[in-house]
Amino acid sequence: MSRINVFIVDDSALMRQLLTTILSRDPEIQVVGQGADPVSAWRRMKEIERIDVLTLDVEMPRMDGLTFLDKLMQARPLPVVMVSSLTERGCATTLRALELGAVDFVTKPKLDLTHGTHELGEEIVAKVKAAARARIRRRAASSAPVARVEHKAPQWSGAAFAEATHRVMCIGASTGGTEALRVVLTQLPANAPGIVIAQHMPERFTKSFADRLNTLCQIQVKEAEDGDRVVPGLALLAPGNFHMRVIRSGAEYRVRLSQDPPVNRHRPSVDALFDSCATSIGPNAIAIMLTGMGDDGARGMKAMRDAGARTIAQDEETCVVFGMPRVAIEMGGVEEVHPLDEIADVALRMALGAAKA
Repeated sequence: MSRINVFIVDDSALMRQLLTTILSRDPEIQVVGQGADPVSAWRRMKEIERIDVLTLDVEMPRMDGLTFLDKLMQARPLPVVMVSSLTERGCATTLRALELGAVDFVTKPKLDLTHGTHELGEEIVAKVKAAARARIRRRAASSAPVARVEHKAPQWSGAAFAEATHRVMCIGASTGGTEALRVVLTQLPANAPGIVIAQHMPERFTKSFADRLNTLCQIQVKEAEDGDRVVPGLALLAPGNFHMRVIRSGAEYRVRLSQDPPVNRHRPSVDALFDSCATSIGPNAIAIMLTGMGDDGARGMKAMRDAGARTIAQDEETCVVFGMPRVAIEMGGVEEVHPLDEIADVALRMALGAAKA
């Protein structure tokens, strides 16, 4: 099997050297080129026959990284892993990069660049390997930010809404999940069931991501806080570096946050969320597994189905990485499989149907 060819674009010579060292240690990866800025990188890339993955710095001279990414996705679509900083500007730029088609991102350590980057080596290698398997589609010639779109999602009747107030949509996602979540959540009406979400994402990014979704959706979206109630019309996103679990408190559901050890190497973990939903919500839940690398959430989804929840997985064709949905299907935790743009409608119909039962 041929090795994964990686091209590195970063204006820091030290970061280029560190990424090259980290990636080259893995026998399945080889670095085939580097560029200090998008302009020089593009010239060098045209001379290389095969590039499987591009790592791209967020802020660079000569051409804005987002402009380069937008042009790349139109001219030569490639799996891109962003290398981002944990600044407010870095978070916003990285989220925009994911909208433009980047597969994933890794965050630069704030202090001790050499030591910190080597600590992130396993994550960088794993994300590059996942990106090499990602489905990349050519973008239309537009770099305008995503705008709020009014969708024709089914509105609930008053009676159905009253009967379904204790229904909860539980969503898990990883690689490619930021865009998948945008598609699903923007199709939900303002009176949709309460929603809890575990998306693999580091600290600070979850707050920026939730705020971004909140400007696009008819429902409200927020980064969860410990004790938040799960109520209709509200989506709660697990904060980076915290597990989120759902508990029953009298006649209502609330979320509990913790920094218990990572589950499946993740915090937040989809399994941690789904296991709690199986116990606390049972047949009142609709579980949704979106695109993602690995198997986090598969066991929890099986537990939810065994507890009577309705369960949906995103299909392979529309996934960026068909990992988490595939394992959930193989384990018997998935009731139905649908393309991404159908999932919101299917979930709503399941909620309505179950509410009437």
